[in-house]
Amino acid sequence: MGSICPFDVQFANEIAALLKTPASHIAQEYFDNLIEKRKCRGLQVKVDGVYANDAFDEGELVFKDQMLLGSQHSGNKMDCVVCSFCFRFIGSIEFQIGRRLYLQGLGVFAKCHSDSSDAEGDCSVMDNSALGECFTSGSMGKTPLPKEIIESLMDGRLVLPYSERFSLPSVFPCAGGCEEAFYCSKSCAETDWGTCHSLLCLGEKSKASSPSALYEFIEHANDTNDIFILAAKAISYTILRYKNLKEAYLERGDKVCNGSTAAVSLLLEAWKPISMGQKRRWWDCIALPEDVNKCDEAAFRRQIKDVAYELLKAAIFDEECALCILCLMHHATSPSPFRDDLVVASPVEDYFLYIDDLLESQKQDAEAVTRPILDALGEDYSICCQGTAFFPLQSCMNHSCCPTAKAFKREEV
Repeated sequence: MGSICPFDVQFANEIAALLKTPASHIAQEYFDNLIEKRKCRGLQVKVDGVYANDAFDEGELVFKDQMLLGSQHSGNKMDCVVCSFCFRFIGSIEFQIGRRLYLQGLGVFAKCHSDSSDAEGDCSVMDNSALGECFTSGSMGKTPLPKEIIESLMDGRLVLPYSERFSLPSVFPCAGGCEEAFYCSKSCAETDWGTCHSLLCLGEKSKASSPSALYEFIEHANDTNDIFILAAKAISYTILRYKNLKEAYLERGDKVCNGSTAAVSLLLEAWKPISMGQKRRWWDCIALPEDVNKCDEAAFRRQIKDVAYELLKAAIFDEECALCILCLMHHATSPSPFRDDLVVASPVEDYFLYIDDLLESQKQDAEAVTRPILDALGEDYSICCQGTAFFPLQSCMNHSCCPTAKAFKREEV
């Protein structure tokens, strides 16, 4: 028997309204406005997909969508550092490589067989002799680099040849002081904070009601499935949007009482961007583990739903509106569009391809520095940013075995 949310009765009407499939005319109006805002030519969103009203030439851009919410896979954070809002690579080519090698070397590095003082502490040009000196065999055929070289990459003392042609935005910290989120600009940091991160931040300035419960929720998500993180972002987004709408409503001199028709109307408006894509319960997006019997699937999904619900409820409890929204975790919080892939090509891969395409004389000089680094990275040097996201228009496109269009990220901000 399924678990019963204690607030289901109290907020029955609100929950029913939030979970109700949007009326066709409301959905049509929403998508028509979205297409106009995105300046999409010759497109129309209908109930069963996106349709072209005009002919498009092969290779022509059909539309450019803006991500509403996204989350980098927790494991992928070991491979690359990206803006937590727009997912652009940040720092520098050297920082990306150095951090990757540092994390890769944890548990791999062994004591250097030669004197570490051989490596210069302030060098800006790599000493090739130091590269062949130390460390035991690497992992999966990779050749580890000395710790000093890796540190000089991370702190900017070592500048790789031609890396200036692949400049990346500087790293901006989280406004709340956490060490989980980083940004490419102050604008992205502020936007993410106001959109959802302020309730999901583990820093000192977090607006989470219980940072310890939030930490447990994030750990549970990382250990189970990081779709939980995106579900939490959807809820936080709705809570903060509701509060902003209510504040604007009150500034006009209107009164909003909890449970009133006006409050429910504002809540529906805050939830609208998510509800337009809602087609599947978030816990059904999770693959059934091999060690869970098919006959136990319902109990398994109910359990992970309940654990996530309790942890997140404790983490971002809000007397005014969060309880109603959090109850959605017991029903249908996360839309199936949250299975849209988030993929951003790696500038590190572009950098090494550029080196490989240099004229032979330039290539030899450059590879004297870059080849040992590439060997240390191994075949995984080209790993891109990977995650899951909700793209409002892309989410409306149906799967096809013979697709007429493809999704990709352009190399632009």
